[in-house]
Amino acid sequence: MSSFPYLSVLTVAPLVGALVVAFLPRSRPELAKWITLAWSLGILALTVALWIAFEAGGERLQLRESYPWIPNWGVNFTFAVDGIALVMLMLIAVLVPIVILAAWHEADGSGRSVPVYFALLLALESTMLGVFAAADVFLFYVFFEVMLVPMYFLIGSYGGARRQYAAVKFFLYSLVGGLFMLAAVVGLWVVGGNTFDWQALTQIDMSTGTERWLFLGFFLAFAIKAPFFPFHTWLPDAGGTAPVGAGALLVGILDKVGTFGILRYCLPIFPNASKYFAPLALVLGVIGIIYAALLAVGQNDLKRLVSYTSIAHFGFIGVGIFAFTTQAGTGAVLYMVNHGLATGLLFLVVGMLVTRRGSSLISDFGGAGKTLPVLAGVLFFAGLASLAMPGTAPFVSEFLVLIGTFTVNKPIAIISTLGIVLAAAYVLWMVQRTMQGTPNPALAEVEGMRRDITLREKVVVAPLIALIILFGFYPKPITDVINPAVQATMQDIGATDPAPTAITEAAK
Repeated sequence: MSSFPYLSVLTVAPLVGALVVAFLPRSRPELAKWITLAWSLGILALTVALWIAFEAGGERLQLRESYPWIPNWGVNFTFAVDGIALVMLMLIAVLVPIVILAAWHEADGSGRSVPVYFALLLALESTMLGVFAAADVFLFYVFFEVMLVPMYFLIGSYGGARRQYAAVKFFLYSLVGGLFMLAAVVGLWVVGGNTFDWQALTQIDMSTGTERWLFLGFFLAFAIKAPFFPFHTWLPDAGGTAPVGAGALLVGILDKVGTFGILRYCLPIFPNASKYFAPLALVLGVIGIIYAALLAVGQNDLKRLVSYTSIAHFGFIGVGIFAFTTQAGTGAVLYMVNHGLATGLLFLVVGMLVTRRGSSLISDFGGAGKTLPVLAGVLFFAGLASLAMPGTAPFVSEFLVLIGTFTVNKPIAIISTLGIVLAAAYVLWMVQRTMQGTPNPALAEVEGMRRDITLREKVVVAPLIALIILFGFYPKPITDVINPAVQATMQDIGATDPAPTAITEAAK
């Protein structure tokens, strides 16, 4: 096993880059962009090296690093990754350079500093990497909260109309959830013998009442961050107002912190409480699937529509987690990755359309595919991936979630499938209203609507399309990494997969 401190370097490097870019003069915006892009590509290369150093099927937590921080409290800078964290780190490393290239001109003409905008993107990358790499509960909490700061400024300073309202709402929702988690973190430190080390905390015994209360403290914070119904209302406002680059990271990565936290902290540390609250979590997941899909159908704002689709998708992820089967759990983690790719692509394409039209309202388009045929095709593909069309990566994960859930809870699985029908409705209707039909006469007067996809935009969408197709037909590189971690998590809560029905009947 490598002794190179991959995780600490990976976490600190984007922050160093952010400081370098932030101190560039406002008169050098192009230099800031190129340095940011080059820096993010360096982070991607380091993450690839991390992936190679990780041994699939080896120890559960690997590449562990630990440095003293607050010895009297038992707090350390401890980093380690399992397969679930590793795939999320890779997702971040892949998406950030793509987002930077997509947001190349986003801050131009905003009246705000272009270098600061790109510095905030690098700072956000640093906190996102840290939250997934942390193996100390207190360190995780710090990254969980600090992550709010760059996103707050990205939305509040560079967003669209009502950006201050959306930024404050995003910050307050996450902060309130964080306060619940802070109380639970302190309680866990007390009952855990004054330690925040994840591995040590998974071995402690606590009373039933204590375990349930501490579970709720963590779960509420993660449910808000995910977001699960009914804690979801901040996402449409934040996603609809955020600049496209920040919005793509918001729906593509930041909300995964909630589901990752449930898998990493709630299930292994509070196994009995997780099983006790699982029926409630499953019901909330199903409600989220149906409710958010219905709201998406009725949206007239493209960015808000994409945000509501994310809420529906997170309902599937929640169902997969709390079904407590290996298939469903693997599907949930795979869904986290595939959702980041598919919804990230959809959000970026929507951003390209909004930039051209100067509006995110669906009613301001209509027949745009006549003048933007390639961009219309990319939007259609992104929509098909979002609704989990067979041959795209989200289909594999959604199928695993549903089949893994069906083996243990048929009603939940059957009701959840209604979300697939509704997904087809909101995606296809959105494509029809924006790209097909009689062209809107107002589009002829908009210069941007006569310019189809550019070379830079092709470079942005091509990697995402390739990965979505690749993992739609061959998800093995990801599932081989995910499976051991999911199996270990199922063992933590004492869950076992049901025997296949045919074998069971034959045995009788």
